[in-house]
Amino acid sequence: MKKILTVILLLNFSFSKAQNDTLWRNGGLFNFNFNQANFYQWAGGNNNSLALNGLASVFAKYKKGSWTWDNTGDFALGAIKQGEGGELRKSDDKVDINTKLGYDIGNKLYFSLLGGFKTQFTEGFIFNQDGSRARISNLLAPAYALASLGIDYKPNADFTLFLSPITSRTIIVKDDVLSKAGAFGVAAGETVRSEFGAYLTTKYKKNLMENVLLSLKLDLFSNYLDQPKNVDVNLELLFAFKINKFLQASISSTLLYDDNTTVPVKLDNGDYREGKGVQLRNVLGIGLAYKIQGFKVAKK
Repeated sequence: MKKILTVILLLNFSFSKAQNDTLWRNGGLFNFNFNQANFYQWAGGNNNSLALNGLASVFAKYKKGSWTWDNTGDFALGAIKQGEGGELRKSDDKVDINTKLGYDIGNKLYFSLLGGFKTQFTEGFIFNQDGSRARISNLLAPAYALASLGIDYKPNADFTLFLSPITSRTIIVKDDVLSKAGAFGVAAGETVRSEFGAYLTTKYKKNLMENVLLSLKLDLFSNYLDQPKNVDVNLELLFAFKINKFLQASISSTLLYDDNTTVPVKLDNGDYREGKGVQLRNVLGIGLAYKIQGFKVAKK
C-alpha cells in the first residue's frame, strides 16, 4: 500500500512540475451548423431553405520567464439558400489572425508588440430587387494589417486590455473594380491606404455558469492623420451554450463602424445606395462542436 501511495505522489509531482515548466499551451474550438427545411404542397405556404455555417477558433500561447507570446486565429464561413431555384448567398465570412509578444514589467503590466491581420475568404454581394447584384467585397478587399506597440494589462486569465499610442494600420484592396471605385478609403485606383494612430483592444472571457461562456472583444482605432475624432469601432459579443460533448448552441453579435467604409443602405424600392453607417450582424447557431486543448513542456 505504501508503495502504491508513493507512486501516486511521484506521478502527481511530475505532472504538476510539467505544467509549471509548460512552454506552449494550444487548443481550439470547431463548430459546424446545418439547417434545412423542405415543403411539398404545404397549405400554409412554403419556402425551402438550406443553411450551412462553419467556425474555427484556435490559439497557441507561449510563456517562459518574463516573456509571453499569444497567438489566436478566428475563421468563419457560412451560406444560405432560400426558395426554389434560389442561389447560395454568403451569410458569414471571417479571417482574423492576431499575435502578441509581451515582456512582464511588473504590476500585471506587459510591454507588448501586437500584430493583426483581417480579411475574408470570398466575394460579397448586394442583391437588388430586380435580381441584379453588385460585388462590394472580396478576398483581400478589404484586408487590414496592423502593427502596434504599447502596454498590455492582464490582471487574470479572463481579461486583457492593450493600449497603444503608436499604431500603424494598412488597408488593402486587391480588387481592380473596388480599387478603381476607391472602396474602403483607398484613393481611386490605389490598392493600399496607410494610417497611423492610437489603438485600444480589450478581451473578456468568462464562464458565467456551468456550460455557459461569455466572450467579449472591443477594438477602437483613431487615425491621427485624418479626422482622429472619428473612431473606428469593432465590438464582438458571443454567448456559447454547451449542450453535451459534441453539441453547442451560440448567439453572436458584431457591431462595426469604420469612417472609411461605405455600407449598402437599403432604399424603399428594395435597391441599395452607398453611404456611411453602423454595420450589425447577429448569428444564432446550433450544431456540432469539438474542443481540443493541450500543453507542451520545456525540454531539459
